[in-house]
Amino acid sequence: MPIDQKRAEDFAGQLVTTFNHGALCLMISVGHRTGLFDVMSRMDSGTSEDIAAYAGLNERYVREWLGAMTTARVVEVDPATLRYSLPPEHAASLTRASGTGNIAGFAQYMAIMGDVEDEIVECFRKGGGVPYERFPRIHEVLAEDITVVSALETHVLPLVPGLAERLSKGLRMLDAGCGRGRILNRLAVLYPASRFVGIDLSHEAVAHARSEASRAGARNVEFEAADLSHFDRTSEVEGFDFVATFDAIHDQGRPLEVLQGIHRALKPDGVYLMQDIGGSSHVHQDIDHPLGTFLYTISCMHCMTVSLAQGGEGLGAMWGEEKTRDYLRKAGFRSVTTHRLAHDVLNNWYVVTK
Repeated sequence: MPIDQKRAEDFAGQLVTTFNHGALCLMISVGHRTGLFDVMSRMDSGTSEDIAAYAGLNERYVREWLGAMTTARVVEVDPATLRYSLPPEHAASLTRASGTGNIAGFAQYMAIMGDVEDEIVECFRKGGGVPYERFPRIHEVLAEDITVVSALETHVLPLVPGLAERLSKGLRMLDAGCGRGRILNRLAVLYPASRFVGIDLSHEAVAHARSEASRAGARNVEFEAADLSHFDRTSEVEGFDFVATFDAIHDQGRPLEVLQGIHRALKPDGVYLMQDIGGSSHVHQDIDHPLGTFLYTISCMHCMTVSLAQGGEGLGAMWGEEKTRDYLRKAGFRSVTTHRLAHDVLNNWYVVTK
């Protein structure tokens, strides 16, 4: 068939841009992990030797990294002096000091997903999945996302009317799929009159959560390493006033059973707060999603595959609001209200009651 030559050329150009951006993700990840962005934000400018010395890194590697950052127009260079600088407008998105504005940490997902590419390709051929233990850094990277922790008091807790007051007076809360427990440990410190329980499949994550709780002096929180696949039968009946999950349900081997377990665990007047990826259950409605390609990729190479590795259904991160509401209904919940937070382009926040 004849082709539109202009369309073919435009697409080839799009691919070249994609290759450069893919490489840039890896270099942003390196800059984040080595602290180079943080160092450069504290310097007016510097040579590769200056920057390497300040960061305590090897100059030859720093120089090549600066080449990638300069050609990507992330870093600027004075050709006369070969002094490099990080514009403050760029530092606002790349440094730890910027708080919730720091999105450099998300670039780490590219390297993490690339590390399992061979196994994912094999899954394409034979089915099955790649288990959690093949993602040794995933909980560390997830714990770096401070968008929830930093917004707990200002945005998240107010989604449930009266919740902060109830926490202050004392209630019992469960975080199902708690990861390294950063959110739960923060709440335990903020609300000493309440009791908190965190459950996660990863023994490594739970050990880290316990260690963090000990360092924070939080004696009102406990963590358990457990598989939630049979939570519909094992959850404590009406044992919790408040249950939360933070981007955890779609990873589960048996998500419906987890939701049924949460329903069973809630007291009659309890509230379930569910954070999950905001998208549609219909792919054509996700075409204009600002992070659609990123989210489907993370889903294919992590969220979906870890579920399939447990013999689960592999919902994937982009299961969408329509399916989410359907699962909540099947789990027995009657009231579901969807919220979106201005600072959070990734997620929907569902306030759910019996």
